[in-house]
Formats: sequence, structure tokens, C-alpha cells
Amino acid sequence: MRKSPAGRQRRILSAAVALVLAASLGASSPAAFADDLEDQQAALKAEAARVQQSLEFVDAKISKAAGDLVIYRGQLPAAQQALLEAQGRVASAVKEVEALAARVDLAQQNKAKITQQLDADKQKIASTKKLIGQIATQAYKSGGVPSDLTLFFGSNNTGSLTDTMDLADQALRSQNSAMDKLTQQNATNVNSQARLQAVEAEIKDLKAKADAALAKEKAARDEAAAKKAKVDKLIADTTRLNNELEAAKPGIQKKLAAVKARQDAVAAEIVERDRKLREAWLAEQRRIAAAAAAAAKAKGEEAKPYVPPVAGPPSAFGLRHPFPDSVPITSGFGWRATPPGTIDFYGTGGYMHTGIDFGAACGTPVYAAAAGTVFSAGWADDGGGNNVKISHGVVQGNSLTTIYYHNTSVVVSVGQQVSQGQLIAYSGTTGNSTGCHSHFETWLNGEAVDPMRLL
Repeated sequence: MRKSPAGRQRRILSAAVALVLAASLGASSPAAFADDLEDQQAALKAEAARVQQSLEFVDAKISKAAGDLVIYRGQLPAAQQALLEAQGRVASAVKEVEALAARVDLAQQNKAKITQQLDADKQKIASTKKLIGQIATQAYKSGGVPSDLTLFFGSNNTGSLTDTMDLADQALRSQNSAMDKLTQQNATNVNSQARLQAVEAEIKDLKAKADAALAKEKAARDEAAAKKAKVDKLIADTTRLNNELEAAKPGIQKKLAAVKARQDAVAAEIVERDRKLREAWLAEQRRIAAAAAAAAKAKGEEAKPYVPPVAGPPSAFGLRHPFPDSVPITSGFGWRATPPGTIDFYGTGGYMHTGIDFGAACGTPVYAAAAGTVFSAGWADDGGGNNVKISHGVVQGNSLTTIYYHNTSVVVSVGQQVSQGQLIAYSGTTGNSTGCHSHFETWLNGEAVDPMRLL
């Protein structure tokens, strides 16, 4: 990616843009607004590539650092959100574990109560059985009525026969009552045993769930720890790169100033060259008109007053692509806004990309877009590496210059006349470039214009 001279001046601004010394870690990036993860990643990569391209003419290392900074800053919001979600899952897992632990504790308490009840019932049953056994033994010895009523009423009861019979009757009722009581106690015991089994099954189930919840909590904590480590690393990397760029800022600004000066000189050269060409063309038009007027006068005819010609359409140059159609355009012509959250050193809010980039592999043949005269060929100190600049003269009042940057090698020389479609170079990544491509510019009447208007 290259900037045309005047455009390069603005592209220098892009370097300032791309220096992207992050104003704050929380600033959003364009990628943050994308709809899904793939879109976010693609947008982030595109943004980083754009930043790298905007800085490539300054320093490849700085360019990469700035691109990485964009990536890290763009990844940070999503990483922080992922951490929050992971921490939320930890909190949910902890609540689940606590709830299950409470239920296990409650079930254990129920079990203890039931067990205690069973022990008490067991003692009661044993006592009742013992009493019944004693009654039965006494009844057997006394022919059906217990003789020793002290089992029920104590040892000092010595009343009449009627009293004794009443007591015997009471004893029988007590025996029956004891039997009923024993039956009830047995039933209660069976019920308690069932409850005990149920609560033991519940405890077993709850413990299994609690174990699973604990495992889930541990996994959630591990995940949250990993997410936090990622966030910490992104913050550390972002801070490191930011500091590096801040430290390099004075040197970068110095380079920017130097490159800007060279680019301004090239721009001025093109402007002056085209101005002279157009003046020469206009002078020739005047000369032709004057000759025609003189000829008419010699014939005694009325000479037509001279009227300066109106410029025709730029399409009159008939430009063709410097590459086959199979070579894609990877970056178009136009304004590039400063990425959000980055520093705009020159306060322009962005920069102008005054050419188009072709994604040509290194070594791809580069052809002249139109016939013309080569006025620059080989290495240039303006960041364009091996370049070719061709003046296509003036056609219908318009002057045109085309420029081809970052070539691996150049096969034409200064002053050479070339025809349209003639091989002039092989594409590459020389100069301030981060990868194989070709930056192509068109200058119409001393001003950089979108090549797609002319191709």
C-alpha cells in the first residue's frame, strides 16, 4: 500500500492514525459491533491490516506492533465478557452446591430423628412385649386370669373378691390394650423403617448431585481462571505495545516528517511536470490556431478568433489494468477514518488512500496502463521501494501520470518510451511494505484520483 505524493502526505497522517496509541483499554473497536464471532474476527483482522498498511512506510516493526495492538484491544471486550460469563457460571455452581449441601444436611437431620424414633419405638415394643409375656405367663398359671395383679396395680392391693374381679377385668382390658399398643407400635415401626429407607435414598441421591455440582463448580472455576488469565495477558500485551509505541513516538514523528518532505517533493515534481505539459499543449493549440488564422488571412478569408480548447474526458487515455483480471484489488481509493480509541496525531480524523492496492503475488508481471515516457524507475527514497513513474502526456487537454510501487524489480529505465501493456516491472514488497502487493496511482492534471475512474 502506497500513497501518492500529495496523498502520501495525507497518508503520513494515516501513520499517525495507525500509531494507534490506545487512549483507553475500554475503547470499543469497529469489530465490537459485528453481529457474530466470525464477523468480529474478520472485521478485527481487516482493521489491523489497515492500520499496518497505513504505517508500513514508516517501519515494519512499528506497523506490526500497531496492528497487534488493534487486535489485542479488539479482543479485550469479548474476553472480558467471557470472563464475566464464566464468573457467573461459577456463582451459579456455588449456589447449586450450597443448596444441595443444605438439602443433604436437612435429610441427615431427618434420618437422625427417624433413627432416634426407631430406637425409642424399639424399646417401647420390647417393653410392651415383655409386659404381654408376663401377663400371658400369669394367666396361664392361674387358669386365664392373672393372679399377680401387681403386674398392673402394684403389690399392696388386698381388697374383696369383687374388687379382685374388677381388678381382673381391668387387667384383661389392660392386656388387650397392650396388645393393641403393640400392634400400633409395630405399624409405626414399619412406617419409620420405610421413612428411613426413603430418606437414606434421598441422601444418596443428593450426595451424588452434590458431587456432580462440585465437579461442575470446579470446571467453572477452572474455566473462569483460564478466561481471567487471557484477559490479564491481553491487558499486559496491550499495555506493553502501547508503551512501546509511546516510547517510539518521537522517532516515528521524525520519520513521518522526513517521509512527508520527500513525498511533498515528489508531488511537487508531478504537479510542475504536468503544468508544463499542459502549458506546452495549450501553446501548441495556440500555435496551430495562429497558423490557421495566418493561412486564412493569406487567402483573404476572415480568420476565426482563437478559443482555448475545452478539456475532453479522461477516458480518452484508454487506460488498462496493470494486472490481469485475476489479480484482485485488496484496498481501494478513498478516505480512511482514524480507528476509534486511537490517537490522531495530526488531528485530521483519518487519511486519504490515494491509490488502489492489487493483491499481486511477488514476481507478478506489471504492465504499463497506457503509452508514455518513464521519468522514474528503480529505487525511490519515498518509501515506495522499486517504483516506476510514467508520464502519459496530455490528451484532449488533460495530463496523466501513473505510478507503480513496491516492485521486486524494474525492467524499464528513465526516459524510455513504453507502449500500453508493455512489461515494466515485477511486483513485490520492497520499500515500506508488509507483504507482496502493488500500489497503483493515477494523477490527473496534477491531482491524485481514483484509478477506477479511468480504468
